[in-house]
Amino acid sequence: MSAADATTGSRRFVEVWIGLGVIVLDQITKAIVRQKFELHESMVVIPGFFDLTRVHNTGAAFGMLNTADFPLKSVVLALVSTAALAGVALYAAMLPRQQWLARIGLAFILGGAAGNLIDRVMLGHVVDFFDFYFREWHFWAFNIADAAITLGVSLMILDLLGLGARVSRTV
Repeated sequence: MSAADATTGSRRFVEVWIGLGVIVLDQITKAIVRQKFELHESMVVIPGFFDLTRVHNTGAAFGMLNTADFPLKSVVLALVSTAALAGVALYAAMLPRQQWLARIGLAFILGGAAGNLIDRVMLGHVVDFFDFYFREWHFWAFNIADAAITLGVSLMILDLLGLGARVSRTV
């Protein structure tokens, strides 16, 4: 095995652990929220800014399709999520090792997507609980998986901007 193969293997190892870590942390926090809070119950963390509030997202990202009601909605959303997850995983597997920042970003995205897919399949909805707000305006409630997806997308954008690239410097 060459040094490049060892580096690729160790990076893939890190990526797998990031994804698994996101899934585990996401599922643990959601289990705690399900145990400690009834639906729509809140606990003030920072008055006027941040609460923990249990909500169920029966729709897609940012609550889209939450109010839509159609036959087998949870099954359709789970199938779409599974297809998207498989597509992202395939893309991640094809990225060259030099794009390490994008690969780390994809590990966060895959972990987050898998965490939410587990909820969708097991519960028929996704448990969200981070509730940031100012006066009457509330940001969409979200969870660890959503935060990981956002972090992953941010890392991919940084990669696109060239922050993760290894550039040889010749004079």
